[in-house]
Amino acid sequence: MKKDTDHEETGDPGPGDQRVETLEVPGGSHTDAEAPKDVQQQVESHEAEQSKKFGTFAGVFTPTLLTILGVIMFLREGWVIGNAGLGGGILIILLSFGITAATALSMATFVTNIRVGPGGAFSMISQSLGLEAGGAIGAPLYISQALAVVMYIFGFREGYLWAVDAWGLVELPSLAIDLIIFAVIFGITFISTSLAFKVQYLILAIIIGSLVSIGISVFHEPMDNPILWWGDFPGSPEEGFPGTTFWVVFAVFFPASTGIMAGANMSGDLKNPRKSIPVGTLAAVACSLVVYLALAYWLMRVATVDELTGNYTIMIDRAFWGPAVLGGLLAATFSSALASFVGAPRILEALGSHSIVPASGWIARRTKKGEPRNATYITAAIVLAAIMLRELNAIAPMVAMIFLLTYATINLVVVTEESLRLISFRPLMRVPKFVPLIGLVGCLFSMFIINPTISLVAIAVVAIIYIGLMKRRLTAPSGDVRSGLFTAVAEWAAKKVMQSQGGAERAWKPNILMPVGDPDRLRGAYEFVGELAYPVGSIKLLGIAPANRAEELESHLVDTQHAFTRDRIFTTATVLVSEHFPDGLRIGMQALAGSFFRPNLLFMQLPKGKETHESLQELIREAGRQRMGVSLLVRHDTAGLGRRKKINLWIPDQGPDWTLKMDFMELDLAILLAYRMLDSWEDASLTVIAAVEKENEKVKARRFLNRLVDLARLPADTAAHVADGDFGRFASNAPRADLNVFPLPEELDAEFLWSLRDATGSTCLFTQDSGDESALA
Repeated sequence: MKKDTDHEETGDPGPGDQRVETLEVPGGSHTDAEAPKDVQQQVESHEAEQSKKFGTFAGVFTPTLLTILGVIMFLREGWVIGNAGLGGGILIILLSFGITAATALSMATFVTNIRVGPGGAFSMISQSLGLEAGGAIGAPLYISQALAVVMYIFGFREGYLWAVDAWGLVELPSLAIDLIIFAVIFGITFISTSLAFKVQYLILAIIIGSLVSIGISVFHEPMDNPILWWGDFPGSPEEGFPGTTFWVVFAVFFPASTGIMAGANMSGDLKNPRKSIPVGTLAAVACSLVVYLALAYWLMRVATVDELTGNYTIMIDRAFWGPAVLGGLLAATFSSALASFVGAPRILEALGSHSIVPASGWIARRTKKGEPRNATYITAAIVLAAIMLRELNAIAPMVAMIFLLTYATINLVVVTEESLRLISFRPLMRVPKFVPLIGLVGCLFSMFIINPTISLVAIAVVAIIYIGLMKRRLTAPSGDVRSGLFTAVAEWAAKKVMQSQGGAERAWKPNILMPVGDPDRLRGAYEFVGELAYPVGSIKLLGIAPANRAEELESHLVDTQHAFTRDRIFTTATVLVSEHFPDGLRIGMQALAGSFFRPNLLFMQLPKGKETHESLQELIREAGRQRMGVSLLVRHDTAGLGRRKKINLWIPDQGPDWTLKMDFMELDLAILLAYRMLDSWEDASLTVIAAVEKENEKVKARRFLNRLVDLARLPADTAAHVADGDFGRFASNAPRADLNVFPLPEELDAEFLWSLRDATGSTCLFTQDSGDESALA
């Protein structure tokens, strides 16, 4: 084996690991377990590697299409149509592809909400349900992917041996055929993934040629057989046609529609997985569905029912040139084996990078070209051992069940995130909730229709692995939504005892503490606060009044609480007796900090009395000490909130570097609240404005804004504007808006805040982060 600098292994991740999508470090090679803080550096590193990665057509569409257009299409679709009839066959095809399409749409939704890391399904599941769930699915998925290589190789051998008998090709021992094909696949993959993708183009051309041969036959063979819309389900020739059922035929065909993970498994090697996975996968599913439907009609018209059910090679016999279809059959099995062998090591590498499997540090290493060489060696050993066993019929159903269980879990992830309605779940491509639900139910239904016993065994295997990984207490470099799930369950129980608190970064939502001394000011802010909290936030009304006014204030708070409740906003209210408002609020914040669900956002309005501003500054500092964000509303007396259509989000000067970091500290809450109001207002638009004091930093500032809009997943139509000078000098020239959102200055200057309100001619909201929010989570 030739060794050079290109193939030399290192302890560091290869180019494929230096990607902005993962925000992770591989395990086993580094002692620093924290994810890098500087997002901009990762973006630039990601951009530098694009030429070494694959696009939508090569990386996702082609491998997915070739996996779906496989051996079942060539050898079993005729049998399906012969048993079920054209109508029944089309129904089976549509049911199968409906389940697959729903799963593909769920996957598309999920990958447009996260930065997809290596490992495809493993990365998706881990980032939502945690490393334990990802590992419990990922480990058996890897084994299944490796064993699938062997089954495709065996399929290639069977096709070749049929050609030996039918056409007199050179006869070779079965083991020799298997080993030759394995050697070719291993050699292609070992040289480079790029070569494997180039080989795909040749395979695609062969399969297209086989379909062209079938198409030409339309003009040379009569298509005069009558259409049988619903078949008699005679069964299989091997069993003497004892009869069968619709669902048995469905179980035979359904694996043909799977294979949608072929492209997703390459997530770590794609230029833009967020775009390529959904576009490539959905396009491949659509194209293959058209092919299957067209072939169903052609088969019904060119052959009798007896020929369709009794002759598995009817497609070869009826094509214009049979060898072209045989070539398509062999190419399909070869391409499926190649795609599985390319994808499997990347799943193993991802498992190793999170210390889920033994020898994780060694497994996670990549060459300088970004190839997971060590993971490939292990996969090759498993494939070779399975080839030497010569018989995989006993475990073949388990492989199919693991794939279906993976699809079901992806649908479950999207159903869970949709149901939690976390603000962090804002995919660029959103589908109705019933779509992943159909995918989930369809996958589970298919599992138990195909083989209920093996389905239960597969679920048990995943459960055992999950329990084992839970005991290891794995540490994820980034958050998941389990905290949101647990918080949702805890909130349901907490509402029974009138307690409230927020969640972690990905589970963050506005749980507002609203101190009230004057009921009139409460009425003035009622609608705005409701828009901040709706639909999944909560409001804690904290009345503060002397003893002689406490009962009156409590009555007002109860009325307001009921009003918020009618608006479907969970609200609680209490009155704290205090002669001094600031002291009462300070005590209230300290007391609530230890509650079951503590408030995470203090909402106040800027009072007009200048004598209160010093105490207001101290209250803001106290909120920071209690890790509570602050939102200070400065209402415009005349304009109010205008037409509730336009929002400006102001970014202070980040010079000279203009570097994006995971923890903005002064911007996260402003971004999240701007997005929250944008979502509450109908047909509203957002403009992000960066204040730049130096002319030579404008290009950096505009790049910063574009990356911020992308990484924070703000709407695609968000406008970016670079302003000359600081806020005060530019405010009067800013785009007109109904609400301007600013980060709160460290030192409260009421005169300056009022001046910004007057200059912008609109209501302003000033925010201070608590440190628990993240706009990029």
